[in-house]
Amino acid sequence: MTELFPRRLRISAGMMFRGGESGPGTALIDQGRIAEVLNAEHPEADIYFRDGVLLPGLVDLHTHPARTGSVFGVAPDETMLARGTTTVLSQGDAGADNIDRFLNETVVNSKTRVLLALNLSQIGESTDSGCFSCLADADVDACVGAASIHSNLVRMISVNASHHACGDTEPREILARGLLAAEQTGLPLLFGMRRPKDWPLEDQLRQLRPGDVVTYCFRRQPHCIVDFDNRSVLSCVKDARDRGILFDIGHGMASFSFDVAEVAIGEGFLPDTISTDLQNRHVGQSPPHDLPLVMSKLAAAGMAESDIFRAVTDTPSSILKLASDSRKMADLVVLARRENSLLADASGANRTGLRYETLCVVKDGEVIISLR
Repeated sequence: MTELFPRRLRISAGMMFRGGESGPGTALIDQGRIAEVLNAEHPEADIYFRDGVLLPGLVDLHTHPARTGSVFGVAPDETMLARGTTTVLSQGDAGADNIDRFLNETVVNSKTRVLLALNLSQIGESTDSGCFSCLADADVDACVGAASIHSNLVRMISVNASHHACGDTEPREILARGLLAAEQTGLPLLFGMRRPKDWPLEDQLRQLRPGDVVTYCFRRQPHCIVDFDNRSVLSCVKDARDRGILFDIGHGMASFSFDVAEVAIGEGFLPDTISTDLQNRHVGQSPPHDLPLVMSKLAAAGMAESDIFRAVTDTPSSILKLASDSRKMADLVVLARRENSLLADASGANRTGLRYETLCVVKDGEVIISLR
């Protein structure tokens, strides 16, 4: 629930992460904007957490915010904003046929900033069958037209080449059409990989361009970026990164393995972005599946805290081209660190480590929640 605070207020914490640096910090908010940032904590501030970490509002690059129309959709304010994520990218929930409905029913009615990776499929994720089970739905002209009309919202093109998404449709044709739409719109792809037994991973990655994002990067089955015999990331994956391809977590129901993460991180192969792939099957889970929880799992796998924070703030903001407006508006979150928490990956394997929990959320200068 939104709390009433003055339009001019100070939020302070014992640690602040900003621009890759950390230390005590205070943000002064005036009329919904960040007026000043101080590298010092102020216990007398309107909101003060001595043991908290003050961050820009978290950005989730792969999730499913949809109030209606998507088989995966969840209400963004209740499941995302209230837990620290102020900006989200809808991964393929809407296509050309239902983007107007998505705008009117989800984007307009949410305090969360909702942006789109527009599905190449006209129907988006509106049915239980795969969005590309009918090749005709992968309509380049329709996708390009919708992206052009809604250029303020559409920041990526979503192409999922998985067996579930494509059914009997040839995934190579789906990616080829997705790349054509991406070229014509000037947007990056958000790409879901195909299992290697259908299409060698090296061939898939070779098609992608610098700035495109591969999601589900720490999944173990049916595709995996790690060679466990050699305890190393596949050379084709390293080559893709060297060419400028980016890699995203997309945890979801089945796409995060501690074993994969530990090998990759141990070799210095970090995810560029950390995302939840939050969907309706997560609703009711305990602890709640949210971005701070997924961040915690990366910490347990050995990822440094500064890299984790960068992967949910600076890097996704850069991909979505938020820098010019997000720094003006006051989107902030304060996180707590809970030690000795039990964390589970998608297969149920456990690790013990710190768990990030949300203490305070500010969206456009408005305090959404503050557990003072």
